[in-house]
Amino acid sequence: MLKEITVTVNGEKHTLEVEPRLLLVHMIRELLNLTGTHIGCDTSSCGACTILMDGKSVKSCTILAVQANGKSLTTIEAVAVNGELSALQEGFKENHGLHCGFCTPGMILRATELLANNPNPTEEEIRWGISGNLCRCTGYNNIVKAIIYAGAKMRGEELPSTEPQFV
Repeated sequence: MLKEITVTVNGEKHTLEVEPRLLLVHMIRELLNLTGTHIGCDTSSCGACTILMDGKSVKSCTILAVQANGKSLTTIEAVAVNGELSALQEGFKENHGLHCGFCTPGMILRATELLANNPNPTEEEIRWGISGNLCRCTGYNNIVKAIIYAGAKMRGEELPSTEPQFV
C-alpha cells in the first residue's frame, strides 16, 4: 500500500506516493533524480547520504521517506547560489578537500549545519563536528582547512592560506 507524502526539496514542493519502507535516500535519488546524495553504507556509518532536514543534518539512509512528510529537505544540488559556488564549495575546491568526491556532498551539508550553529569553530570543533562523516581517502586535513576557509569567508574575514601544509 502506497502512502502519500509531501516534502519540500530544495525549495520545491513534491507530493509523492511511496512505499512505507522506502528509505529517504532512495526517494531522493530514484524518485526525484537528485543523485548528488550518495549511498555509502546503508547503516548510517559513513555519512555519504547526509542531507539537511529542516536545517539539521541527517543521514538519509536511516530515515524512512514517510518520516520526511511535511519536512523541508536540502540536498547538495541546492548548495550553490545562483550558479555560484557557496563558501563551503569554494573552500573545498581551493583547499583540495574534494579528493575522490564521494563523501563531499555529505561533508558539505554537515559543515553547513556546523557553521550555521558555530560560525567560527576551532579545528577541534570542526573535527568533532564532521566525525560522523567518513572520508575514504583519509584526507581530513584538507576538509578541515576547507571548512575553516568557508567560515572565514562567511564572516567576511581575510581568507586563510590555501597552500598545502606538509606534516
